[in-house]
Amino acid sequence: MIIVKTAEEIELMRESALIVSKTLGMLAGEVKPGVTTLQLDTLAETFIRDHGAIPGFLGLYDFPNTLCMSPNAQVVHGIPNNTPLVEGDIISIDCGALKNDFYGDHAYTFEVGEVAPEVKKLLDITKQSLYIGIREFKLGNRVGDVGYAIQKFTEDHGYGVVRELVGHGLGRKMHEDPEMPNYGKRGRGKKFVEGMVVAIEPMTNLGTHRIKQLKDGWTILTADNKPSAHFEHDVALVNGKPELLSTFKYIYDALGIVSNEEDEFRQ
Repeated sequence: MIIVKTAEEIELMRESALIVSKTLGMLAGEVKPGVTTLQLDTLAETFIRDHGAIPGFLGLYDFPNTLCMSPNAQVVHGIPNNTPLVEGDIISIDCGALKNDFYGDHAYTFEVGEVAPEVKKLLDITKQSLYIGIREFKLGNRVGDVGYAIQKFTEDHGYGVVRELVGHGLGRKMHEDPEMPNYGKRGRGKKFVEGMVVAIEPMTNLGTHRIKQLKDGWTILTADNKPSAHFEHDVALVNGKPELLSTFKYIYDALGIVSNEEDEFRQ
């Protein structure tokens, strides 16, 4: 069942989403060769608590950390550890925060120093696919319209779209209805309604769409060990159109990136 949010609840969700956005912005300046994902995890937990929120992932389904940290061929749900990042890595950082009884859930894949051109392109296309999907999150459309748009764009570039892991509704629970696959057929699935909030999060692999899981019960890897990218935004349906609750602005400020990619999703 889709849980519709009031205008007031959407504003509370924006607070939670922006705490996550600011956390990722803080981490952007710390992602560099030599740093460990466990060090980044500690920084994130402190930052979230200092901003009046609770880490949304810590303890959720018994996950042991604040961040899901997934380098290179890891797709999602990587557990922070003491292995240092090295030049040429990429690292997907997925972060959640709980404030005012509502969750924010937001992800970005960072470059560690200079990365290979084909990997840089993977990140660029995956991030573009996120906005292509968000454009389809509008009144009158259905879940399949978002999934189809993401799938077509990424597969047209020769990438694999992960099937087993999907976006989701968001609210007082981290995972609500509807599931939001990054593949699908136009006109299929649940219909979008005013006031719903979802996390849209394409996960795109340089090679096959197939995945495997490590024995830790969490970490998801590409089946061919080629790199994977993951980007995620929290989006509300307001006045029949998608409105971003999260932002990459703080990341871009830290990295010196100028972008207007989010402008069309601000009301």
